[in-house]
This record gives sequence, C-alpha cells and structure tokens, in this order.
Amino acid sequence: MDPTTADKQPIKMLHDRVLCELDPDVGERRSSGGIVIPATAAMGARRLAWAVVAAVGPHARAVEVGDRVLFDPEDKAEVEVHGDTYVVMRERDVHAVAAGRLADASAGLYL
Repeated sequence: MDPTTADKQPIKMLHDRVLCELDPDVGERRSSGGIVIPATAAMGARRLAWAVVAAVGPHARAVEVGDRVLFDPEDKAEVEVHGDTYVVMRERDVHAVAAGRLADASAGLYL
C-alpha cells in the first residue's frame, strides 16, 4: 500500500457511533449584555455543547448527517482526521437533535 494514499481512505462509522464536528464558537459565549464569556470560565452547572453530525453508523436511528446535536462535552472522545478535530460518541449520548426534517414532529421548541 502506498503510504501517501493511506491517510486518504474513506471512513465508515460502525454500530450506533456518531462522528461530529464541533461548532467553531463552542468555547465562547456572549451574555445578554454582549460580554464575551470564555470557555475557561467556571460555571455552576455542566454546560452542554452543540455539534454538526459528519457521519453516522448503520444502527443510528434518530440522527442523520447534517443534523445539529446536543451532547455533554465531558463524555466525548476526540479524533483528528486530515487536520480537523471531530468528536466520536454513541447515539445514546446525544441529548437532542435539531434538524429541519423534524418540523412535522411537533418538537415544541425552535432554535
């Protein structure tokens, strides 16, 4: 096998695994007054994060590529692929899904 092409092989997620790309502004937040709150600021409760699904395994039922998912950043496993950082998790570790296709399901909340 040619070592130059070994890094460019396709990736297939297995079972119920979900590969997500973190939102670029996942670290910083803004208060209602416009003050930037850095990711290192201590908060009283754990804060969940949003990511965009890049790939799903064949047994993932509720998420699809392109969906935004809410997850706990404390329970994540990171991997670097071609210089980009992704998060790998099981579908059961996803707390919520935000997608246009869910509009008919009466979620009751819109982002």
